Amino acid sequence: MASTKDYLQFILDTLAGEPLRYRAMMGEFLLYYDEKLIGGVYDNRLLIKITPGALALLPDGIREIPYPGAKEMLLVENMEDGVFLRELFQTVFREVPETKSRRKKA
Repeated sequence: MASTKDYLQFILDTLAGEPLRYRAMMGEFLLYYDEKLIGGVYDNRLLIKITPGALALLPDGIREIPYPGAKEMLLVENMEDGVFLRELFQTVFREVPETKSRRKKA
């Protein structure tokens, strides 16, 4: 099942003012915070990369696989709390490495 644009818009509205952008990918949405890939929306589930800070904020977080063959991510269930989501996104942003740019071969 692909994610809906309405679910994505709910997340974007909750985090209005944050440096958040998305990229559509095969019916799902990758989420970038200040140009770092931190998670995504998969099957209308907000999944975030697993980092020490994310685990501290979501100690009982459910680990989910966004699609077959992918690494586990943490399911974010507290979607209405914008303050919590901001803290979570900022924490994961600080802990994930820079997104590698893809250069076209000459």
